[in-house]
Amino acid sequence: MTVDAAAAPGTVPAGLPEPDLETYLGDPHDPANPLGFPAVLAADERGELLAEGERALDAYGLNAEFVPRALGGRFDRADRLARVLRAVFRRDTTLGVGYGVTTFIAATPVWTDGTVEQRRWMAELLLRHGKAAAGYNELAHGTDFGRAELRARRAGGRFLVTGRKEMVGNLARADAVTLFARTDDRPGSRSHSHLLLEMAALPPEHRRHLRRHRTAGVRGVLLGGLEFTDCPVPADAVVGELGGAMETVLRAFQVTRSVLPGMAVGIVDTQLRTVLRFALDRRLYGLPVAELPHARTTLVDGFLDLLIADCLATVAARALHVLPDQTSVYSAAAKYLVPKLLQEAAHRLAVVLGARSYLRDGPYGIFQKNLRDLLAATLTHASAAVCQATIIPQLPRLARQGWRCSPPAPPALFRLSDPLPPLDFGGLGLSARGVDNLAGTLREYGTRPGADPAVAGLCGLLAAELGRLAEVCADLPPRDRTVVAGRRSFDLTDRYATVLAAAACLGVWHHHRDDPFLGDARWLLAALARLAGRLGLHPGTAPDGARDHLFTELLTRHEQRRSFDLVDRRLAG
Repeated sequence: MTVDAAAAPGTVPAGLPEPDLETYLGDPHDPANPLGFPAVLAADERGELLAEGERALDAYGLNAEFVPRALGGRFDRADRLARVLRAVFRRDTTLGVGYGVTTFIAATPVWTDGTVEQRRWMAELLLRHGKAAAGYNELAHGTDFGRAELRARRAGGRFLVTGRKEMVGNLARADAVTLFARTDDRPGSRSHSHLLLEMAALPPEHRRHLRRHRTAGVRGVLLGGLEFTDCPVPADAVVGELGGAMETVLRAFQVTRSVLPGMAVGIVDTQLRTVLRFALDRRLYGLPVAELPHARTTLVDGFLDLLIADCLATVAARALHVLPDQTSVYSAAAKYLVPKLLQEAAHRLAVVLGARSYLRDGPYGIFQKNLRDLLAATLTHASAAVCQATIIPQLPRLARQGWRCSPPAPPALFRLSDPLPPLDFGGLGLSARGVDNLAGTLREYGTRPGADPAVAGLCGLLAAELGRLAEVCADLPPRDRTVVAGRRSFDLTDRYATVLAAAACLGVWHHHRDDPFLGDARWLLAALARLAGRLGLHPGTAPDGARDHLFTELLTRHEQRRSFDLVDRRLAG
C-alpha cells in the first residue's frame, strides 16, 4: 500500500488509514519535506524532538503498533513491529526513541501481567496518542533493579510512594508511568512490584520533576526524573502480583530485547546508504571512491554486518511466537550482539566518509547524528553487560544438554512470510531449561545429506566451536555462573552469541531457497566466513565472487531505492 504521490509527507489521504510508513514519511533528502533530514538535523541542533514528526506519527496512528490486536491495536507479530519502527529509525533515531520505544517499554509489563482493566486503560491511552514512560533505573544502582530504593508502602487502602527515579525518558510529558518500586524490605526476588500510575491523578504537592539531563546522542529525548514524597496511589495500581515485578521483568524484557535490535537496523541502513552515495559521487585517483579496494571492502562488510544483524534480530523476534520457552537466551543474545555489530559497522563506514563524518549539516550531516544516536539508542533499556549476565547462569545447562542434542528449529522461525501463533506475553519461559533449537539448526546442517559442501564446511567450523564452548561451559565454577562472574564468562557469551548469529543466517538462507537473493549461497558464505573470522576460526574473507555479488546487489538496491535489510523494501525518494 502506498500513499498518493500528491499527498504531503506526514498526511494520510482519504481511504488510506494505514499507509506504507516509508512512503508516508516522504523523501528524506527533500529540503521542503518537514520530515526530511534537514528538518531532523535542525531539531537535533535545538535539542528538540521533531514536532512535525510527532504530529505525523500521531496521524499515522503509530501507537496502535504497540497495542495488541485483541485490545484494538495492530500489534500481532514482534518481527512486524520491528520492521514498522525501522522506518522511523531510518529517518530519525531520536523520534524512534522519544515517540515509540519509551512507550513500548512502559506498556509491555502491562500486557504481560496487568489486569483486564489495566490493559484496557493502557490500550485506550495509547490509541488516543497518549505517552507512557518506564521508571526502572536509579543512579545509585544502575541496572541492578534488585537494589532499587524507591519505595511504595501500604497505608490503609492505598500505597504511599517515596523516592526518586533520576533518568527516565519522556517522563516530563508522560500521561502514564510504569514504576518499579520496592514494596517489601526483605531481601530476595519478591521485594519489588510494578505500579501503573496516571500522572494527572498524582497530587502535585507530593511529586517534583527533576532536572533534564542533556545527552550527546538522541538530543531531543526528554531524559529526566521524578521525586516522590509520600505520594498516595491506589492499591489497584499494582501490576500483577505484589512482589512479582522481577518475574514480570524477566518475561516482558524478552519482548523488548527481541524487538529493539530489529528497529536499530534501520539506523545503519541510513549510514550505509549515506556513505555509499558519497563513495559513488566522490572521485579519487581518477576513480569513484566506491571503486577503491578498501572503500569497496568496507561497504560490502557493512552490508554483510547489517544482514547478519537483521537475521539474528528477526529470528529472536519470531522466536517469541515459535520458541517462547527459549527466548530468555535469544533475546539477550540479540540485544547484546546486534548493537555491537551495528556500531562496529558504522565506525568503519565513518573512515570512508572521512572528515565529512564530523559535519553536522549538509548532504552527509545525518551520518554524524546517527553515529551519536546509535550508541545511545542501543544502550536504551539494557546494556551489553546486562544481556550477557542474563545468559551466563544458563550456560552450564545449555552446554550439557542443548548444544549436544537439541533438534533443529522449526521452519517458521526463519520463513519471513510464514504466519505466527499469537504472542503470549505471560507464557514466555523464565529459562531455556537447557534447550537450544537455534544452535541445533547449525549442528544438524553439516551432517545433512546433500548439504552444500562450502556451506557445510563453514558450519562444521562453527559447530566445532560450539562443541568447545560446551566443554568449557559445562564445568564453569559456581562463581563464574553468576552476574558477578569474571571476564571469561562474558567472553564465552560473546562467542556463543556469534554462533547463534551464524545459525540464524543459515536458517534464513536454507528456508528461502526460492528467493533470488536470500536463496543464493554467496551471501551466506560471506556471512558465515565473517562470523567465523570474529571467532578466530577463519581468515574472515568471503569466497571468490561473493564480494562482487554483494557489491552489485548493494548498488542495485541503492539505485532502485530499496532497503539493505532482509525484507528489501522500496524506500521513499
